[in-house]
Amino acid sequence: MKIFFDLLPVLLFFIAYKLFDIFVATGVIIVACVVQLIAVKLITKRVEKMYIWTCLAVVLLGGLTLWLRDPVFIKWKPSVVNWGLGLAFLISQFVGEKSLVERMLGKALEMPTVKWKCLNFAWVLFFIVCGVLNIVIAYAWTESAWVNFKLFGLTGLSFAFVIGQMLLLRAHVKEPEEAEKEAAG
Repeated sequence: MKIFFDLLPVLLFFIAYKLFDIFVATGVIIVACVVQLIAVKLITKRVEKMYIWTCLAVVLLGGLTLWLRDPVFIKWKPSVVNWGLGLAFLISQFVGEKSLVERMLGKALEMPTVKWKCLNFAWVLFFIVCGVLNIVIAYAWTESAWVNFKLFGLTGLSFAFVIGQMLLLRAHVKEPEEAEKEAAG
């Protein structure tokens, strides 16, 4: 259910684009992201930084698209978000005791530090590649093809990457009782 909720603004953007145009779709994704952010805050009482940064990027770049009547800004949004995430993961490699990926998955996986660093760097590369692919498709293909890629391509790449990670990391999954002990104390 969380995956659907996370993808809802992009799905609404896609539908609005297919029914109307890029400018209506941009307005829809701006409203959807703001509503999503408010809903997350009301439901969970806290908001992940990713929701905040994504919403800010959508409002800023989408706002520029609407104000200047130029879709190039909204086309850059997936790249800006992906590159921002890649930079955050890269910086986490050198700041603090644990990288972002280890902070996210450390309760479920047990691995040596060198493997955590490799996994974190794989995420950095993934985000950089997704950002570059978005720009290439936004400029080399039609607007309609880019909209399709934004929903299906980037989502599909993300699912494939996560599934690949799960397959590679399954040998490092902690036993349920070990994970429960760590979570409790």
